[in-house]
Amino acid sequence: LVQLAESGGGMVSPGESLRLSCTAPGFTSTKSGMVWYREAAGKTREWVSTISYDDREGYAGSVKGRFTLSKDKSADTVYLQMTSLKPEDTGMYICKTDCGHELLDHWGQGTQVTVSS
Repeated sequence: LVQLAESGGGMVSPGESLRLSCTAPGFTSTKSGMVWYREAAGKTREWVSTISYDDREGYAGSVKGRFTLSKDKSADTVYLQMTSLKPEDTGMYICKTDCGHELLDHWGQGTQVTVSS
């Protein structure tokens, strides 16, 4: 059983920063990566960023240069540092493990990010 715990969301003004956390016990030892998605009201869920088990990173073009992933392997935690936030970054941010087999991946319930003046 793997339960993901997300935190760090909130309401900020444009240009400010937030750091999101996602903890998934055991994901590092099982050589799994972590994926971040976001879902804005009335829009399809979109991919934001991925960090692989061997620490390779990828970012959507809309966030590249502003968002940065990091990992605390001993704590089985991935951080998404978000800077220069824009109103269009608003949405529910959801993390998911990536073990290479979709049916075995685990999803979090999300943390809300709202960027508004």
